[in-house]
Amino acid sequence: MLFTEMLEDSFIKNDSMLCVGLDPDPKRFPAVFQNKKDSIFDFCASIVDATFDNVIAYKPQIAYFSANRAEDQLERLINHIKKVAPTVPVILDAKRGDIGATSEQYALEAFERYGADAVTLSPFMGFDSVEPYLRYPGKGVFLLCRTSNPGGDDFQNQRLSQLPGSPYLYEHIAELAQNKWNTNGQLGLVVGATYPREIENVRRVAPGLPLLIPGIGAQGGDAIATVRAARTPRKGAHAVINSSRAILYASSDKDFDIAARDKAIETKNLLNSALNVT
Repeated sequence: MLFTEMLEDSFIKNDSMLCVGLDPDPKRFPAVFQNKKDSIFDFCASIVDATFDNVIAYKPQIAYFSANRAEDQLERLINHIKKVAPTVPVILDAKRGDIGATSEQYALEAFERYGADAVTLSPFMGFDSVEPYLRYPGKGVFLLCRTSNPGGDDFQNQRLSQLPGSPYLYEHIAELAQNKWNTNGQLGLVVGATYPREIENVRRVAPGLPLLIPGIGAQGGDAIATVRAARTPRKGAHAVINSSRAILYASSDKDFDIAARDKAIETKNLLNSALNVT
């Protein structure tokens, strides 16, 4: 199944645009996981078990695993997701960006070692840094486009020239992803929830691409405005809206998994409520 087909299937089956980001910070784990071997896997697997029927995707952030020497736990976690929720795609948040043989190795890491269904990339080094990932049939690629951090303005929100009507860099990235670069039909874009107006601009330039949108919840993005900006006239999985810390750490007590489920359902329903708002 193509990545975009997996998204559509998960969207319909779980009636959800919510992506749960798996950013495990052992210092914030409930007491039962403290100083425990394989605590990262155990904690994240518990979150997955509690939420998998209410999400469109999971997004493990590779830095949280590698910084804790837990790459093997990441492999196990993705395998666990595929067992308990085989229709829910896994987006590896790696933000890689390199060329040639190095890019080929990063693609092998994401899709063969970890078995991810999609990966996030930086497009800064151009198409030849993206192309090795597109060789994998059916695998998804999300390009950083208009990110939620303030420093994104330094490059992404600059115009390509001083000519009237010149596009912003993020609009140029969106146009390339919608057209010339989308050689396998599985490209998407990362656009932060903190910039709803820019989400509208990206959607105008790239009406056919899935948008991965971080920034709601702990980062303060407006969920309703995000959905309204990202939606398209067609029904379907047009937006993958991520929340990480607000769900993972909804409680620090032994009921952490119940609290995570409750928060996931609350967020899912909030996002869905915006679909029909005019």
